[in-house]
Amino acid sequence: MEYLTLNNNMKLPKLGFGTIAQSGDQIIDNVSFALNHSYQLIDTANRYGNEVEVGLGLKKSGKKREDYFIETKLGPTLYEDDHAIDETLKRIGVDYIDVMLLHHPVNNYIYAYKMLEKAYKEGKIKAIGISNFPVEKIQEILDQCEIVPALMQVECHPYYPAEAVKEFCDQHNIALQSWYPLGHGNTDMLNDEVFVDLADKYQKTPAQIILRWHIQMGFGLVPGSRSQEHIKDNADIFDFTLTDEDMAHIAKVNKHEPFYKVTPESLQMLATTKCHFEE
Repeated sequence: MEYLTLNNNMKLPKLGFGTIAQSGDQIIDNVSFALNHSYQLIDTANRYGNEVEVGLGLKKSGKKREDYFIETKLGPTLYEDDHAIDETLKRIGVDYIDVMLLHHPVNNYIYAYKMLEKAYKEGKIKAIGISNFPVEKIQEILDQCEIVPALMQVECHPYYPAEAVKEFCDQHNIALQSWYPLGHGNTDMLNDEVFVDLADKYQKTPAQIILRWHIQMGFGLVPGSRSQEHIKDNADIFDFTLTDEDMAHIAKVNKHEPFYKVTPESLQMLATTKCHFEE
């Protein structure tokens, strides 16, 4: 495993297992499987509706608390709920969360960030992060809050390496972590000739080539899969290294366009859709 060194000197595994769109026994089993097949980091969120099952998966794994990292995200409808962080701890069944992020830049995110700062000082959170924030709103947090975010989770992949936010985060020593690092469910990138050829060269899959690209770019990443075979394969990316020439070829596929499009309508939905346990 390779690690990110966050700006508070915490070491965070570069590779994590993402749990979006999974629930019930499936996610319990997959969290346990991941932790017993090379993963040390599990990523979830209030809005995923599976924190309880993630916690059961942590227990099923048999791993000691100090042997894994848990990352979750505060839902926007909870940004002014002073009990939300304690309730998150209860759902997952842990005494502390390694990284907690604000999930989206809507509602009263300044108040929410200060809630995270308080929890950080109390030892309930080991690192603070944000997710999907544009540069101007990251700057707003830097201007009004005390603790610089340690982690920014964002859509990032070879078709969209998030150059603007990466440059800004690099300037402020904020580590980047990619969600949907294989392209937001779109298979175009997996079938791209560049990755097919490199897969043949290294006797890997196109997905493993793309995931290795993230590692060498210095990103963290949290790929998710329902298939235990794919979960295992996604972790098999630390036994080879792409050359500088390989990385230069990959840079040419940049389309400068994310798959996920932010709109006023999507932001309104994120601002108002409650987590299932609020209803």
